[in-house]
Amino acid sequence: MNALATLLPVFFPMIAGIGLLPVKFKDRKQREKWVLGIVVLNAIFALYAIYGAGAPSITIFRFSEKLSLTLHVDGLSKIFGTMVSLLWIITTVYAFEYMTHEGHEDRFFAFFIMTFGVVLGIAFAANFLTMYLFYEFLTLVTLPLVMHAMDNKARHAGKMYILYMMFGASLAFIGFVFIYCYGATTDFIPGGVLDMALVAGNETTLRLVFVMAFFGFGVKAAVFPFYRWLPKASVAPTPVTALLHAVAVVKSGVFAIIRLTYYSFGTTLLVGTWAQYIMLIAAAVTIVFGSTVALRTPHIKRRFAYSTVSNLSYIIFGVAIMTPAGLAAGLLHMVYHAVIKITLFFTAGAILYKTHREYLYEVEGFGKLMPITFATMAITGISLIGIPPLAGFNSKWALATAAVSSGNWVTYFGVAALIISALLTALYVFSIMIRAYFPREKEYPKDYYEHVADPNKYMTVPLVLLAIVSVIMGLFPEPLLHIMNNAILGIL
Repeated sequence: MNALATLLPVFFPMIAGIGLLPVKFKDRKQREKWVLGIVVLNAIFALYAIYGAGAPSITIFRFSEKLSLTLHVDGLSKIFGTMVSLLWIITTVYAFEYMTHEGHEDRFFAFFIMTFGVVLGIAFAANFLTMYLFYEFLTLVTLPLVMHAMDNKARHAGKMYILYMMFGASLAFIGFVFIYCYGATTDFIPGGVLDMALVAGNETTLRLVFVMAFFGFGVKAAVFPFYRWLPKASVAPTPVTALLHAVAVVKSGVFAIIRLTYYSFGTTLLVGTWAQYIMLIAAAVTIVFGSTVALRTPHIKRRFAYSTVSNLSYIIFGVAIMTPAGLAAGLLHMVYHAVIKITLFFTAGAILYKTHREYLYEVEGFGKLMPITFATMAITGISLIGIPPLAGFNSKWALATAAVSSGNWVTYFGVAALIISALLTALYVFSIMIRAYFPREKEYPKDYYEHVADPNKYMTVPLVLLAIVSVIMGLFPEPLLHIMNNAILGIL
């Protein structure tokens, strides 16, 4: 029974999503009942597997002594799996209203449900092969979501998405091959699995392979220079963008980098070497680059996409410090960023849904007319900047202190990047708020503000709930940080 508990949250939504593909629902209410029922039920399955089933392992298929398709729930799985499960429910409710103007809802929700199971497959993967297979499947199952509109922009975005993902997967596969050849096992074991007797004399080669695999998984995490697919993917419907850019795809990339660094190669081979330095510098460059381009981008949704490029590398910077404090800080920012950024994308989607406006210069004076939308954008935007006592400050402070405490001089580049990025974030967040709440005196057509209003409760309730959660997490960071520390206990 416990083994079934681990299987269900991964395969139930995949089977259910495939089953929904040929179904034509009679009306919207019927579809909403089925979709919400499946998502909520699967979230319950996932949370039971994480907290109530004793974290059992189950081998679905064994190819050889080292290669198997196996699921297991460990501390890292609990963090990622819980975050995904809870945010998927909220996104589903938001999507019910938003997708009414996108069309093809039956197809959308079928792939949307399948993606839920695939992401949990990555979270629950017990070894490199299992994670890699689900990681690749994630690209395939999200491609129809990215290309949902099937217009020229969506097709171009889909083409770029699949090309980038295939390139990244190729680099990551090289890492898998070397783990198979030089590791005692391909299972995820805290501290790494490399057989030091085999590694002796081949350290430089393995560090090079690690860097290649890091950039391979870093494609999904939008590490510079492999970030271009992410802003392009913002042509997808907002519920997809929110999941891709805050929870599912990009966080799967970060999650895979954590597994690669701490559970496969191990930090013993990497700490204090050029491989670690490349990882740290890549993160620092991406942090500043993403924030800079976000400031220059007038398209609100795409601005938040470039912000995601920057913030993902906050997490990677914490991982690259290669200390328990650094990893805990990175995981803390992973959770904070998921809640904050999904809210910001939801606000951008609410503006687009109600007004069909997408650009910074088009939202002048919208603040008073869309009070819930812009209040939640302001709260989570300020949190993203890192103004105390909100959530973003806690994770950035934890990252900076972990960097200084590590004693590694290269981490100071990351600290400088955090400071520069915070200033740039303040500029690109407050510029939206100023336009919305303090419009310039300008003549607009009489019908300019005709449809400017908050959307209905399907979209506003998730916004308010997420904003409240972000504030609570910011005011009480200790429980979350305690969970992070327990999850990585014994990892170094």
